[in-house]
Amino acid sequence: MRKIQMATPIVEMDGDEMTRILWKMIKDELILPFIDLKTEYYDLGLEHRNETDDKVTFDSAEAAKKYGVAVKCATITPNAARMDEYHLKEMWKSPNGTIRAALDGTVFRTPIIVKGIEPVVKCWKKPITLARHAYGDVYKNTELRVPGAGKAELVFTAEDGTETRELIHSFDGAGILQGIHNTDRSITSFAHACFQYALSTKQDLWFATKDTISKKYDHRFKDVFAELYEKEYREKFERAGITYFYTLIDDAVARVMKAEGGFIWACKNYDGDVMSDMVSSAFGSLAMMTSVLVSPDGVYEYEAAHGTVQRHYYKHLKGEETSTNPVATIFAWTGALKKRGELDQIPELADFAAQLEKATLSTIESGKMTKDLALITSLENVTVLNTESFMKAVRETLDKVLDE
Repeated sequence: MRKIQMATPIVEMDGDEMTRILWKMIKDELILPFIDLKTEYYDLGLEHRNETDDKVTFDSAEAAKKYGVAVKCATITPNAARMDEYHLKEMWKSPNGTIRAALDGTVFRTPIIVKGIEPVVKCWKKPITLARHAYGDVYKNTELRVPGAGKAELVFTAEDGTETRELIHSFDGAGILQGIHNTDRSITSFAHACFQYALSTKQDLWFATKDTISKKYDHRFKDVFAELYEKEYREKFERAGITYFYTLIDDAVARVMKAEGGFIWACKNYDGDVMSDMVSSAFGSLAMMTSVLVSPDGVYEYEAAHGTVQRHYYKHLKGEETSTNPVATIFAWTGALKKRGELDQIPELADFAAQLEKATLSTIESGKMTKDLALITSLENVTVLNTESFMKAVRETLDKVLDE
């Protein structure tokens, strides 16, 4: 068949460990045979980030702004152990945090529903979409190891030189400090994105923080959402027949366990990180969740919601067989291809992406799947495939779907 032509490149952000292996398999087996793929490539593998003093991460974010659509592989956020393993110059910050800060967007994560994989929470009937604020908080923090006794203060110096001070703690011995921040501009962008996404998908919107404890920081999030809702969105929500409500994060966790789903749950940055993993795992697998970062300027960056699958990568290096689930990474590519086709008005590109998603899910529903799904499926007599075999099974199904 003639390969589908592209007009504008997708920004391709390669990653680390087992997901980097999956990345190449997906391109070679499921994309390049069908699409004359145009990408602007950035290697965000930890070794290359270290070589470039992390400049490559910032460059990839700027490229995403230029081209409007990006697809990202999972990457390592280094800790102390990684410093030694990769001989790093310094403990580079999270690439996701850097890119999210540059784009100032909101991350929407939704479980991928497939027959035979039932949610652990029995009352969940519909997907629950997590809307995660993508700027600030612990991902842009400043940390300090306190060596001994002393006084720690929070100090703000205004442009005119005046200072505002708040005592953090009087230390009588060693300890630790962490400073986090956010901006009204970013919080407002987050709120707009959540309200607009709820309207576009006609789903109820929940928002949860802990303003009873964080009476200024978290309360600011609550106030911005409330003010925007009353000013711009209440009438639109009522016309659409959907609702918005605010609750404490612990109350939201309790409520979500008794809900049937079909709504958007908006969270601050770290809360969204944790809760999206909980929701995706309860729906079946961390490898079965889509993730897209949407900026206020209309930039879209698609990625898998899970990590680099380190344990499988070490087995792969030893030549041992792995059964790594590539579905979320496949859907990162299909999401980017669909959006590129939509923006460039190339329907065959978007149609191909939809067919690839259909083929991926049909393969699982036929009883062919990776080990993580085989352990929880309600289907009988399933075939457990290794990483490469599952990819080939998807390709076989895709060939049949495209021939229909």
